[in-house]
Amino acid sequence: METALAKIPQQRQVAFLTILLLLWKSGSEAIRYSTPEETESGYLVANLAKDLGLRVGELATRGAQIHYKGNKELLQLDAETGNLFLKEKLDREALCGATEPCVLHFQIILENPVQFFQTELQLTDVNDHSPEFPDRKMPLTIPESAQPGTVFPLKAAQDSDIGSNAVQNYTVSPNIHFHVVTHSRSDGRKYPELVLDRALDREEQPELTLILTALDGGVPPRSGTTAVHIEVVDINDNASQFIQSLYEVQILENSPLDALVVTVSARDLDAGIYGNVAYSLFQSDGVSQPFVIDEVTGEIRLSKELDFEGISSYNIEIAATDGGGLSGKCTVAIQVLDMNDNPPELTIRKLTVPVPENSAETVVAVFSVSDSDSGDNGRMVCSIPNNIPFLLKPTFENYYSLVTEGPLDRESRAEYNITITVSDLGTPRLTTQQTVAVQVADINDNAPSFTQTSYTMFVRENNSPALHIGTISATDSDYGSNAHIIYSLLPPHDPQLDLASLISINSDNGQLFALRALDYEVLQTFEFHVDATDQGLPALSSQAQVRVVVLDDNDNAPFVLYPLQNASTPCTELLPRAADPGYLVTKVVAVDRDSGQNAWLSFQLLKATEPGLFSVWAHNGEVRTTRLLNERDAPKHKLLLLVKDNGDPLRSASVTLHVLVVDGFSQPYLPLAEVAQDSTQDDYDVLTLYLVIALASVSSLFLFSVLLFVGVRLCRRARAASLGDYSVPEGHFPGHLVDVSRAGTLSQSYQYEVCLNGGTGTNEFNFLKPLFPIAPTQAAAEERDNAVVRSNVEFY
Repeated sequence: METALAKIPQQRQVAFLTILLLLWKSGSEAIRYSTPEETESGYLVANLAKDLGLRVGELATRGAQIHYKGNKELLQLDAETGNLFLKEKLDREALCGATEPCVLHFQIILENPVQFFQTELQLTDVNDHSPEFPDRKMPLTIPESAQPGTVFPLKAAQDSDIGSNAVQNYTVSPNIHFHVVTHSRSDGRKYPELVLDRALDREEQPELTLILTALDGGVPPRSGTTAVHIEVVDINDNASQFIQSLYEVQILENSPLDALVVTVSARDLDAGIYGNVAYSLFQSDGVSQPFVIDEVTGEIRLSKELDFEGISSYNIEIAATDGGGLSGKCTVAIQVLDMNDNPPELTIRKLTVPVPENSAETVVAVFSVSDSDSGDNGRMVCSIPNNIPFLLKPTFENYYSLVTEGPLDRESRAEYNITITVSDLGTPRLTTQQTVAVQVADINDNAPSFTQTSYTMFVRENNSPALHIGTISATDSDYGSNAHIIYSLLPPHDPQLDLASLISINSDNGQLFALRALDYEVLQTFEFHVDATDQGLPALSSQAQVRVVVLDDNDNAPFVLYPLQNASTPCTELLPRAADPGYLVTKVVAVDRDSGQNAWLSFQLLKATEPGLFSVWAHNGEVRTTRLLNERDAPKHKLLLLVKDNGDPLRSASVTLHVLVVDGFSQPYLPLAEVAQDSTQDDYDVLTLYLVIALASVSSLFLFSVLLFVGVRLCRRARAASLGDYSVPEGHFPGHLVDVSRAGTLSQSYQYEVCLNGGTGTNEFNFLKPLFPIAPTQAAAEERDNAVVRSNVEFY
């Protein structure tokens, strides 16, 4: 088994060798104290701090502890004052028995830093026990032929005290036949012998009783008595004698019951009844004997189990008595041989729990080992597993320290279950294991880590206040407060961005909220950084970038740039009467502040004075003629256009256009007086009515149609005559152009000159013909459709 154990490569073994004890004892001296036994609890033994050379209170700061073998606490230490008190009343006989001197060993352990002191407390004996005889009556048979001077051994009294407090003298009650003599054994114990002073006469006095008194040496002395009953028998002149006066025997402690220990033998020279020998256990040393003797054969056998750790040897006296009452005695010394029947004992005292993860060579626990066996059976080997960052270090005597081999990492492993194994060197080997759970305390050595380096969040404009727009998240591999993360917004890089009025963050869970409604037309996107800070000491933090994109809503209706709808006088467009079909009358320019399809504009002609004469291009807002003008067409037209976007919901705006038909751009244009304009409008309405009636009745009344046609012609001539009085101002117009861009509808292929003719008192507005009046080609049309409209309009 030893060979198999030696081949285990996974454990490091630290042998508890005798040389370590010798080195310790040679390098340090125990502190010794002495106190009488039976002293009341709370008795001040000494000031330990003063004896150790420590300052007052240093024992408390260094975590002083007292450790006793077997963990029985006998003393109490006041760490603040350094005073050492008795925790309970101590009984020397219970603690040490017959061992002298009675020394109690204990250790003082200082945790920070770790330091050990060996301390001894010697208990001095007090006379607290009286002598006691094993029997209240002691029978003694003496033949009447006994001569004066004959010695009769008596059983000794037992006294648990030692030294001078043990039995020192024996006395016998006054009589004329005997006196007692006190003798000492090799171990110092006193025993009595009765000496015959005057011959006995059975016929005169067949029996008598004496009082034997045992006195100890205490102050005051204590005593014990027994009655010696003497029976005088007929003469028997030969006593039994043992072949050996001393028998020395060894027996294994694990011997079975009824095992033969030894056989004693005695002989008697007398014959008959006086020559018959009977064996008996005569005297013991006060301990219950685990042996019995056969009174006929003299065989001594085992009656109880032996325990080497309890009692390692026995001294018993055997008496051989013949039939006449004479006896002899011998001593049997029995030595109990130790067997490896006690596993090692392991006592652990934790010092540092939990262990900080960044600490190196920290003492985690201090433990002691012991084995009640002796020899190799009591020699021990300590070990721990080899795959953990811990070491075993011997300190002194039977103490070891469990220390960390280097800094630990709680994030890799938060707890270690360390199995400490103690094996003795006996045969077979006995092993004790105990597991120590070591928790690793967290240190704030990990900064929070975001799940993403950057976040992009989308929010639609016109949102409700306090809208949750997204969540950022960070994790921390530390523990407890070191892993508790607080989120906060960092000041933006753009000083013009008022981030505090736009965004707020929940410091506990990283939820982001929009504080107010956002407007895409004001702010399309913005960026900021979020800080995640743990609650460790010192605190660690990290940052992540957040980009918020505002999504457009169709919350803006189209806005007409040209013609202006809020002017005091409407703008009138001029249309030459000789214009060809497809002639560009004007272009409606409109924009939309929205984006994407919300800003895609389309145009629609809702209402016209002359249906079918004008058309509008849906995508660019160009108003063109669809046919040639004739004399029946009204000279003034009013068009109602609708501009709508492509959003949801759809938004729109209306545009009103005034078109005046002129014979040429050289003809002056003067507005009609209010009365004249009203009369013309009334005539136009009547003409329309006439046309409707004529068309309805043309199939039935041809003549009426001719007359109506003549009437219409007359009316048109009269109206033309009235317009001939107006003329267009001559002269060179300014060359400033109208340039419209950004989601508008004015093509760059068409450039117009606009002039406001002031000073006439009539607020005229003249719109001239193109600078380059050429017929539009297909390329020009494509360029017109794809033109980029500018974002501003300038009028000069």
